[in-house]
Amino acid sequence: MVQNLTPDMPIVRALDSVANIMFFQDHYLLPPDELQSFYPSSLEQIPRFSDSVIANRIEDLNRVTPFEMVYNQHVRDFIELYGVRKRALTSRVLGLAAIYFPLFEEMLDKYNMPLELKYLAVVESALNPTAVSRAGARGLWQFMYNTGKLYGLKANSLVDDRSDPYKATDAACRHLRDLYELYGSWSLALAAYNSGAGNVNKAIRRAGGVKNYWAIWPYLPRETRGYVPAFIAVNYIMSYSTEHNIYPLHPGILYGGIDTVQVNDVLAFDQISEFLGIPIDQVRFLNPAYKEGIVPATPDKKYTVRLPREKIADFMNNEKAIYQYKTIKGIEREKLLAKIKTATERSVHVVRKGETLGGIAKKYRCRVNDLKKWNGLKKNNLRVGQRLVVFPAGDNPKNVAKVDNKKASNTIKENTQPKADTTTKKEDVVVENTVNQDKGTPKNQKSEDTASTTNIKYHTVKKGETLGSIAKTYNTTVQKLKQTNNLNKTTIKIGQKIQISVSAAESKEITYRYYIVKKGDTLYKIADKIAKITVDELKSLNSLNSDATLKVGQKIIIGVN
Repeated sequence: MVQNLTPDMPIVRALDSVANIMFFQDHYLLPPDELQSFYPSSLEQIPRFSDSVIANRIEDLNRVTPFEMVYNQHVRDFIELYGVRKRALTSRVLGLAAIYFPLFEEMLDKYNMPLELKYLAVVESALNPTAVSRAGARGLWQFMYNTGKLYGLKANSLVDDRSDPYKATDAACRHLRDLYELYGSWSLALAAYNSGAGNVNKAIRRAGGVKNYWAIWPYLPRETRGYVPAFIAVNYIMSYSTEHNIYPLHPGILYGGIDTVQVNDVLAFDQISEFLGIPIDQVRFLNPAYKEGIVPATPDKKYTVRLPREKIADFMNNEKAIYQYKTIKGIEREKLLAKIKTATERSVHVVRKGETLGGIAKKYRCRVNDLKKWNGLKKNNLRVGQRLVVFPAGDNPKNVAKVDNKKASNTIKENTQPKADTTTKKEDVVVENTVNQDKGTPKNQKSEDTASTTNIKYHTVKKGETLGSIAKTYNTTVQKLKQTNNLNKTTIKIGQKIQISVSAAESKEITYRYYIVKKGDTLYKIADKIAKITVDELKSLNSLNSDATLKVGQKIIIGVN
């Protein structure tokens, strides 16, 4: 029933958040004559339709989409939400759709995916780019930290790519594509996007192995039970909005009035606001990825900022002066640089027996409330093996495994990893081949490539290797390899011997972790659930190309200890 759609539901909260967006005007995007084309009476009129009419319309949508579009009471409840109870907010969402849907459609087309997936962002965030859930999910596509990291979305104490519309949309397309490859069903892919593949796998097992959303519906988390019905309802309402007398409210300068500039030096929102005369709230809303109101740009690492189009010329003509401008609060370049220097990447702490939130907070010099906020915790209870995201105030304690953009969770040793999904047994992961980095060969194993001197080694180039990958293996640089081997180019050949100069200080042992491929495994499943790294990183570790396929019994590298 409709009354079950409480204000506490994430879908309802996301829709309510659109009311706080400041840019909306008091008129519609459509001209007056089109507004009256269906219902010449008042725009406040709420048309009512029988179940048979709505069912027929949804059936028409079902004929032209790969999604399973059905009509039932669950879908009806959400149609009532978007089409009746919150219709004024739905008008705002339609206005935002004019901004974001072209981007979504372009990206979905790039990955050859159904364009109807654009409606998923409406369910997730109601197209509010500043949306943040109680669990810590951010942006238009509501990425959680770890999932965003898996798809290359960087996050530190200053910048969070999950709130960047372009980067997050690209990541969402790749994530949804991987989920569809895993389940072969868009409804299950949507459910897994919301609750995680682990919850969907459990529901499938409890339903007797049936891979059908409505069959596993009773076994899904409460929030996910409304997820696909909401997606169908949004698809319907936005396709038949005029029939329901709902029209897109004009989103002000967001519609065609925004442009981007490239920032080449460190800059604060206060500097932009005061120098260019833009309200600080507007600058924050237009650039939600910069969490602390600081753009940590340098000449070597540029960032993009969105501003009202009318202010772009002013920025470009006064760029250097804006960088040096001292604000009323006394913000200047030196202070910003100092703050950037203290910004740290998030780290991951694995809870051990007997630890408490208080003890962990003391260890990382932060507050218990900070830990709870960063991890979406409502209570103080912890479990052994639980992973907590932390922002250490000082140096990282030795028991923290830093989350690196390029290595994901590879630095977390096997004995501190949380339990894998129930479909993966502990014995599936094999730790073997301890490698000495100054040799590149298994420990205690002689190699014909090893020279007699202690600091000069030789490496035989294998298929798929590059100077970059070899340099990474031996903890050196490409430039150093080129100088040592008198190479003018970075091109190398299979079988070629590369001389490695390694000092004793650089020599250290590493251990590769392997996984034996089982029936039903995919690169995404192994990367996400077992290796805890990105698919691209898994391919790089194993020198796999884009067309690579897995074979049952195949042994692949999933990380380095």
